[in-house]
Amino acid sequence: MASVWRKAPSPCISICKRPGGGACIGCGMTKREKKDFKKSRKKGERKKLFRTIMARLDETGRLARWKHVYRRRCEKKEAPCPLDKLEKD
Repeated sequence: MASVWRKAPSPCISICKRPGGGACIGCGMTKREKKDFKKSRKKGERKKLFRTIMARLDETGRLARWKHVYRRRCEKKEAPCPLDKLEKD
């Protein structure tokens, strides 16, 4: 199942607004995390990043919306959705 993480689309959902230069209101990623995601190839790195941004989005009340949009994005790209794997863990 490592291919789920390797083929996972970026958590970015194309909103890209960072008030105050912090985390994006759409995906919850900082600029640094966005770069790290592109460079990461290991299962553990991407899994940790997903958990981090999901916790951040949950704190701001945006997690449910992000999950909905991200799942739809995975379907359009015909890529396995890593959220399914995270929810099983």
